Amino acid sequence: MPHLGEITSLLTACCWLFSSYIFTAAAHRIGSVQLNINRMIFAVILLFITITLAGINFELSNNQIFNLSVSGIIGLVLGDSFLFKAFTMIGTRLSMLLMSLTPAMSAIMAYFFLNERISFLGIIGMIITLFGIILVVFDKKGNGESPHPQEGLGIFYGILGAFGQAVALIFAKLAFEESNINGFIATFVRLFSAVILILPVSFLLKRYKNPISLYKSDTKGLALTLGGTFFGPFLGITLSLISIAHTKVGIASTLMATVPVIMLPIGKFIFKERISIKAVVGAVIAVAGVAILFLR
Repeated sequence: MPHLGEITSLLTACCWLFSSYIFTAAAHRIGSVQLNINRMIFAVILLFITITLAGINFELSNNQIFNLSVSGIIGLVLGDSFLFKAFTMIGTRLSMLLMSLTPAMSAIMAYFFLNERISFLGIIGMIITLFGIILVVFDKKGNGESPHPQEGLGIFYGILGAFGQAVALIFAKLAFEESNINGFIATFVRLFSAVILILPVSFLLKRYKNPISLYKSDTKGLALTLGGTFFGPFLGITLSLISIAHTKVGIASTLMATVPVIMLPIGKFIFKERISIKAVVGAVIAVAGVAILFLR
């Protein structure tokens, strides 16, 4: 299928968009730490059921399992933890801006470790897309965020979060380069490795509550967690792995970073938010960059 990697990258961004809204509502009910762990556990269960019912062959080399496991631990445990910490210290807007560094980081690492070369037109498309995303994210009008006293440390955490996501993409790509892997299998290995590490640590630190008793008293929290899990860890991560398997890592991560741009029409027509001229211009520029990446 032509442009499969690019199409699944944009579908991944749509999944991140839906899951972000759902998870935001869920986090207010059950807490971010509880949500982060539960979403991965539920996703592992959903993936296991999907793989079993579909009869997908689970054939991976030890090297592929290692690379996918490292990818899961670095991206889902370390990268996401730093990102969530940045959210609480410097707010969503600046954190998302820092996450826009992920495509550049991943493209540079892919150049050195995967020998990936991106055409001149592809580089131009990436730059234009990222510039548009930055305009949208950095639009301060009406964001309602106040100054943050720990801004320096929060920015550092945000950069570490972006770096963690970039490194995770590289290790996942290494696994796919060895031989073809089903996206659901790859996602299962990444999430399972993250769960078996973060769950015992959370128990030891007494940061994790019994999910059965928690959701028994909050069925809406359960529904939100399951909905976010479907669009996020289950479908979103699977599509992201399919995307990097069929296009350059830098291009895939650039297209996946268009979430702030896709958010604009949702905010305008569903949540009746006021959209500034700068945000609209940024969105148009980002869409132009995406078009170049498809036509390169």
